[in-house]
Amino acid sequence: MSDNGGCQLYLVTPPTLAPARFRDILAGALDAGPVAAVQLRLKNWSEDDLLRAIDILRPIAQDRDVAFLLNDNPELAVRSGCDGAHVGQEDMPTAEARRVLGKSMLGVTCHGSRDLAMMAGEQGADYVAFGAFFPSTTKEPPAMAEIELLTWWSELMEIPCVAIGGITPLNCGPLVEAGADFLAVSAAVWEHQDGPAAGVKAFIAAMG
Repeated sequence: MSDNGGCQLYLVTPPTLAPARFRDILAGALDAGPVAAVQLRLKNWSEDDLLRAIDILRPIAQDRDVAFLLNDNPELAVRSGCDGAHVGQEDMPTAEARRVLGKSMLGVTCHGSRDLAMMAGEQGADYVAFGAFFPSTTKEPPAMAEIELLTWWSELMEIPCVAIGGITPLNCGPLVEAGADFLAVSAAVWEHQDGPAAGVKAFIAAMG
């Protein structure tokens, strides 16, 4: 997952899924258009269940040169062959996550805070995530972020930024124009009325 100069799509898995059934859904979505990364985000799952899900879904992404990231758990990400991990402010501290992951990818949730983002960058984050920019049906955001934050970050920093939170093909334009390197999306793809593949295609078209 790298910033190639244009905004790219970053998929976050649904909050609940059956890995064996979701495998083909994920493959179809990734085959529908260029996707930079997939984040496996399954809260309150046991480690054994997470490992089974990773074993089933990780190859689907990696075989297509799509980064496969695990939410919250850098140690398990390393042990299970993921490409990296994404941590929130309530999870493992950025500096510790950086140490655990070594050279693997590290993303950090920074909500709407410039200070948190700068601190994450200083402590080794490979990307920072800002949001929520819009109300989300996937999770209740702890805070909302201003679109101008993306412009401020992209003009000052080389570390890529991810926009997250309630993003759809219809409202993503201002985020792309403001400088988001990646759009992290979940429901707008997985719950698209014409299926996830159509959801990916709609985002690719909207991102220009």
